[in-house]
Parts: sequence; C-alpha cells; structure tokens
Amino acid sequence: MKLYDAHNHLQDDRFAGRQNELLAACAAAGVARMVVNGACESDWPQVLALARANPAVLPSFGYHPWYLHERTVDWQKNLEKFLDETPGAVGEIGLDRWKPGLPYENQEEVFLAQLRLAAELDRPASIHCLQAWGRLHDLLRTHPRPARGLVLHSFGGPAEMIPALAKLGAYFSFPGYFLHERKLRQRETFKRVPPDRLLVETDAPDQSLPEDKNRFPLTGPDGKTLNHPANLGAVYEGLAEFLGEKAGALAARVEENFLRVFDGL
Repeated sequence: MKLYDAHNHLQDDRFAGRQNELLAACAAAGVARMVVNGACESDWPQVLALARANPAVLPSFGYHPWYLHERTVDWQKNLEKFLDETPGAVGEIGLDRWKPGLPYENQEEVFLAQLRLAAELDRPASIHCLQAWGRLHDLLRTHPRPARGLVLHSFGGPAEMIPALAKLGAYFSFPGYFLHERKLRQRETFKRVPPDRLLVETDAPDQSLPEDKNRFPLTGPDGKTLNHPANLGAVYEGLAEFLGEKAGALAARVEENFLRVFDGL
C-alpha cells in the first residue's frame, strides 16, 4: 500500500536533527508522500530544505494562529517568496478560540490574507480550527477559496457541519490521536465524511497514537514522547478497522483523494 500523510511537522526542532532517519523509516513503512507544514517564518526555510532534499516531502508554508505574535512586517511578502520557490501548499493557517491566553485579535485578518493567497495561486490550504467552526464556515463561505480544495487538519468539528463544509471544498483529515478510546465522538464523526473527502495524517511529532498502536516509539531530547511519522500505517489500519473496511481499500481511496487535492505539487 502507498500511504499519504496529509499533515505533519517534520521540520520540528524536537526531532533534533533526525529527519533523514525518520524519512528512511517512513519510506520503509510505505509512506509515499507527506505534507510538511510550516507554522511561522522561522521554520519555513527548514520546510523548504526538506522538500528540496527529499521528493517525498510536499512543503506547505503558513502562519499558525499560535505564532502570529512572531510575524514580521514583511511576513506576507516572505510567504509569497516561499510559495514562489517551490510548488507547495498554504498552511498551517487557521482560527483558535481554545488555547488559553491566546488572543483572537488579528487571527481572522491573517487567516483571510493567507486564504486569499491560496485562492489566487490555487494551492490547497491546510486549516487548523479549534472552537471556531461556525465562524470558519462563515469566512470560507464569503471569501475566495482555492478551487482545488481545503484540508481541515485533524477535523474535530460537529458532524452536522460536514455537508456544508464539503460543499465549500473541504477535505477532512483523520489523525492517529483519535484512535484513543476517549475520542469516540471524533471517530464517529468520520463515519459522516464523504468517501471522496477523506484524508489521513500523523501530525507528527504531536498527537501520539495509543500505546498499543505505537509501532515506532520515539522520544525527544527532553525525554517526552513524540509521534513518529512512520506511524502513519497504524493510523490507516486503526481507521479502517473502525469504519469496517479493508485497509487496502481505504488506502486506495485516500490515495485518490490526496492526489486530487495536491495534484501537481
């Protein structure tokens, strides 16, 4: 099976320079491509370097709402420059009303500027959303969107919103973290996702799998558990089991969806 990771952060400093080792393990585990998402100006060069060094890496550049305080006055020009350097996606961008102490001020302005750029270039946008689903829907409905679609990373929104979001071009990405027993509501939501809009992700180094499904144990320099991107196969298998499908059939469907939204990148 060919496996496709719709969202991770391979450039993350917590991997402590082990990226080549991780990529080799991913290749051996059947990972054909992975979307590596930048989160701020300081990590975009690392994402670009990974993409240039390994064809399995599909780069994505964006400002995550958690890091908006770091942006420079030239952040939009810098983002355009990185998107000109190599074919890639826009993200991780989004809205967040969940993180304690995180100001919501300026989030919509920055999100819409990046969404507009994705629409102009027709690059898929990888979107983070926590406790702002209604507002996200309103903004997507009333502003330009990339024709090829949007990836709702680790979709945890209401199942009732899936049809409306799909109508706006959304794809829904399932992370291994949702395989934890306590995440039953989130798993059930994915039974409502249209077959042609389903994607799978690791979000490595975050969102670790349950211990019994973690085939690639990994710890960071501080001794904390990290999610290895080669765990992608376990995410596919866990989701297939929950949906009552054969893993091979699910993989074929996800491959078709991934190649459609990221076509030519």
